[in-house]
Amino acid sequence: MTDIKKNSEMLQKAQHLCSGREYCVSDIKAKLATWGADEKAVAETISALKKERFIDEERYAGAFARDRFKYQKWGKIKIAAHMKQKQLPSAVISAGLATIDESEYRRTLIEILTTHHKNVKAKNQFDLKGRLIRHALAKGYESYLVYEMVNDFAGE
Repeated sequence: MTDIKKNSEMLQKAQHLCSGREYCVSDIKAKLATWGADEKAVAETISALKKERFIDEERYAGAFARDRFKYQKWGKIKIAAHMKQKQLPSAVISAGLATIDESEYRRTLIEILTTHHKNVKAKNQFDLKGRLIRHALAKGYESYLVYEMVNDFAGE
């Protein structure tokens, strides 16, 4: 098979993939590598996908942030870390995180703390606060917000 035909087929496969859901550049690069594309073909395919707006990293970052927050109930720190792992630029990560509604974010944190409080067996108030804080921090919520909510939630 000629290189031009092979590159054309890879572009079509990538377009089909991107039309189904959002992908970032690093995801598509990984897919192209598994399909046996060389660096030149990868660069050309990525360029064509960006030009035709099959790949839009800001759109991807917004969708990623909203989905991870809504379905996995992740905090902004964990979402940002995963987006950084996908090699998204800092400005794009910030734009993606800005799509999360702040009041919904706080409501979700309270919901997480309430649910975890029902399931945790603590010896005393100090132990309870520690367990709630660790759980919320593990979900990726900001420490200042977690401390504020836990103090309001569990009482001083």
